[in-house]
Amino acid sequence: MAEAYIVEAVRTPVGRRGGGLSAVHPADLGAHVLTALVERTGIDPAAVEDVVFGCLDAVGPQAGDIARTCWLAAGLPEEVPGVTVDRQCGSSQQAVHFAAQAVLSGTQDLVVAGGVQNMSLIPIAFASRQAAAPLGLTDGPFLGSPGWRARYGDQPVNQFAGAEMIAAKWGVGREEQEEFALRSHRRAIHALDTGRFDRETVRYGAVAVDEGPRRDTSLEKMAALKPVLDGGTITAACSSQVSDGAAAMLLASERAVHDHGLRPRARVHHLSVRGEDPIRMLSAPIPATAHALKRTGLTIDAIDLVEINEAFAPVVLAWLRETGADPDKVNVNGGAIALGHPLGATGVRLMTTLLHELERTGGRYGLQTMCEGGGQANVTIIERL
Repeated sequence: MAEAYIVEAVRTPVGRRGGGLSAVHPADLGAHVLTALVERTGIDPAAVEDVVFGCLDAVGPQAGDIARTCWLAAGLPEEVPGVTVDRQCGSSQQAVHFAAQAVLSGTQDLVVAGGVQNMSLIPIAFASRQAAAPLGLTDGPFLGSPGWRARYGDQPVNQFAGAEMIAAKWGVGREEQEEFALRSHRRAIHALDTGRFDRETVRYGAVAVDEGPRRDTSLEKMAALKPVLDGGTITAACSSQVSDGAAAMLLASERAVHDHGLRPRARVHHLSVRGEDPIRMLSAPIPATAHALKRTGLTIDAIDLVEINEAFAPVVLAWLRETGADPDKVNVNGGAIALGHPLGATGVRLMTTLLHELERTGGRYGLQTMCEGGGQANVTIIERL
């Protein structure tokens, strides 16, 4: 049976909005991790058969197939192509899936997967607004469609509204959300202070560590914040941070491992993606995880570590309720509430952290999932070797 091996995974520190990475061109952010990946693995970059990157809001400096631009900006061989993927917040996790599928199918042997996003330069949803404005369109990608309206009516397609729906359905109150958010910051700070991210992170100029974790946050400060939606429970403190960053990993076949003298660190045990209600939008990790466990025959207790993107606190808390997972195995080094969520890069950022933490703890299986626009969720299970 063919295998897809993870050989190396690296990331930049995650920069805060307006922080140390905010003025860096996305192509140079992506080039930085690609250069590090080539250096760490010692591969001949001309042997890479494709570069698959995730990126949202592909306008301005993120337009023009940013995967290809990142590779070329790194000074790497022109004969290696690149392709950019948009599965919303799961874009770079999907990039890993496409790369692994190419290897598993036997059509390619050495593929780079990654992602990049500079949200300081290109704010979220900026691309759709910019494209619609000259055409006089105001309904975004959804409500202007008669077919969409016939199916879903005029319900708001909004991630904050979706998060509030989850909080209401699963009974996740504001106090529980804020306790979860505080734990995310504390775990991230502990990880930073004990060097858990050192090996996976590639310094960019003066930015050596993740900028998001807040050492001075408290439940009292969180309680003073106003909810984003009137009458809601979710505040900025319980939401993922707007961020900048890039991440990349190398996937290889057994033949490539042998031919290039590589040392595989993990294998892709399972990959899948599922959809659910696009209005509630953010609850798809629940059925997607159930689907993945059924397909693999694994139980949630067999999973040693989980990375689930902290788009909003209720997303993870509802997932914990439904799966029965041990909270002590989930986002053990903090998540996007503390570390940030550079949209197109987050999938590989999470997998990079998952791989390194499995190695640190000696765990076998790691599961990664994340909510995505359109009511979707990817699930990847990797097995440490």
